[in-house]
Amino acid sequence: MQPPSLKPPEFRRTQIHRQYTSMLRSTPMMIFFQHTNLKSNEWVAVRRELAVALRKVDESSKAKGYTDLDLADSIKIQVIQTGVFGAALRVVEYYETEPLKVINALDTAVPTSSELPPSGSPSQAFAIPHALSRSAYEAVEKKKLGQALAPLIVGQLAVLTFPTVSAEHLKAAMSILSPQAPNFPAPKRRTDPGYHDPSVQAGVQKLLLLGARVEGKVFDTEGARWVGSIEGGIDGLRGQLAAMLQSLGAGVTNTLETAGRSLYFTMESRRTMLDEEKGKTETETETDRASDQKQ
Repeated sequence: MQPPSLKPPEFRRTQIHRQYTSMLRSTPMMIFFQHTNLKSNEWVAVRRELAVALRKVDESSKAKGYTDLDLADSIKIQVIQTGVFGAALRVVEYYETEPLKVINALDTAVPTSSELPPSGSPSQAFAIPHALSRSAYEAVEKKKLGQALAPLIVGQLAVLTFPTVSAEHLKAAMSILSPQAPNFPAPKRRTDPGYHDPSVQAGVQKLLLLGARVEGKVFDTEGARWVGSIEGGIDGLRGQLAAMLQSLGAGVTNTLETAGRSLYFTMESRRTMLDEEKGKTETETETDRASDQKQ
């Protein structure tokens, strides 16, 4: 029994919507390209060279001892339906699932994609809130994509998906799909003659880098290249993260020290004022006593 859906699940667009929603929620890094009617043989050639470049990164990572970065077979580039993808993206950005609630499966007022049980059956079904539910549709019906995302979801799109954030794999992919010297040089003919096949070159020329979505954050073209240009790959990412945390820690420490010094100076100033007032009071008291004795 499938959960209730606003639209029939057998429709192809419904299944694609579910697929895109799952991809957006489970993929930490996505790179967006605009494509201009690549032919099937051009897609085959581009994917072949992309796989070759990514496997080289896997081999290099294994040589360095990073056995958890075997990602080549999991990194895919695919053409997406822009309208459906935009709808799925709005659901991911703006819709939060609600707690499960039980509904009567015999209630024909509830839109469901499952077959209703025989008449008189006491069966019940869970009304599971999901990306295709009525509540999801109502939550995002009047929502629009943010200003950072809207320019990416236009025209004919292809998306490159990564199962984890890896600067080294991104750099290799960019060198194939969107080469740019000096950080993303295209493979040389001597080392990779297959990349210079006419079908590959024709396909690459029809791809335009638009931006990226990394850990829910949107980057423009330069931002996407920045992620891929971090020196040292995974070590570089960890180093930059450590530097950011260290800088943040130093800033917090300086703030606390400044506040502590300010408090100390304030208390010292107040104590000095009190001591001076106390000294003046004692002096005046002694003067009064001396005057009384003379009298």
